[in-house]
Amino acid sequence: MIKGFKMKLFPGQEEEYEKRHNQLWPEMKDMIHEHGGKNYTIFLDKETLTLFGYIEIEDEELWAKGADTAINRKWWDFMADIMETNPDNSPVSIDLKNVFHLD
Repeated sequence: MIKGFKMKLFPGQEEEYEKRHNQLWPEMKDMIHEHGGKNYTIFLDKETLTLFGYIEIEDEELWAKGADTAINRKWWDFMADIMETNPDNSPVSIDLKNVFHLD
């Protein structure tokens, strides 16, 4: 299953966002894989500061359980100062509808 979603950075945080992801914690990588995620990619639209995420997951229910892990909540807290978040520090994330896929 393929998921696409968008999030939003605060102005001036582009380099910091990329830096933090280039240094993604090993525990966070493990959690993503343990909850069925692979081929995870995030793109940035510099004009709008919109982030576009793409991830392949095994199962929607398994993937959703990753949000309740301690390492994921720690990551949300770590990222909350540079992007739009909900009251629990989860990123404001809007699922996108898949309208075309080749191969």
